[in-house]
Amino acid sequence: MANEILNSLIKEYEQKKINAEIDLEKRKTIIYNLIPRLREIDSELFTIGITTAKNILKNNSDEKYLNNLKQKTKLLKEEKEKILIENNYSLDYFKPFYECKTCSDTGFITDNNYKTTLCNCLQQKLLNISFNKSNIFNLKKENFENFNEFIFSDEVDLSKYKFNISPRKNINNIKNKCLSFINNFDDPNYKNLLFVGSTGLR
Repeated sequence: MANEILNSLIKEYEQKKINAEIDLEKRKTIIYNLIPRLREIDSELFTIGITTAKNILKNNSDEKYLNNLKQKTKLLKEEKEKILIENNYSLDYFKPFYECKTCSDTGFITDNNYKTTLCNCLQQKLLNISFNKSNIFNLKKENFENFNEFIFSDEVDLSKYKFNISPRKNINNIKNKCLSFINNFDDPNYKNLLFVGSTGLR
């Protein structure tokens, strides 16, 4: 079940990423039509990038030539930024607008050691799903302030309840243990709680 949920979320992330990239292409088309110079700049930058890569692959160590390409790239980028500012566009207009900038809507992040972990945004979605399935979200109704001990019998019947105290006394003991656990939650020396029993038992 957990794997199914994770796989479903990963598909959702893949679609979000695709949507952000489709949106970027649409925005590019619009701004290129409005400001043709931006299309020209991007075309020139692309050509310079290809030329630089080819020279590196060919082990062309003409430092002066490569520095000229870097300088031209720098000037083109500065011109592009200036045009965006003058026309009231954000400097990240030519970047996909991902919901999560940390993982770029992939759900995963890779550190400097190439170790991949779940992004906080995906972890939060998994927690939200678990939270909703647990009914914990109904805390306004299901809490100790609304606890009603009188729905439990005050009868002591060892043969029936397997306890020499009443169900009411027993549930109050359980309640007090739970409250004590809550009040000492930050104490690493305090014992944890373990609930056992068949499904549906109170």
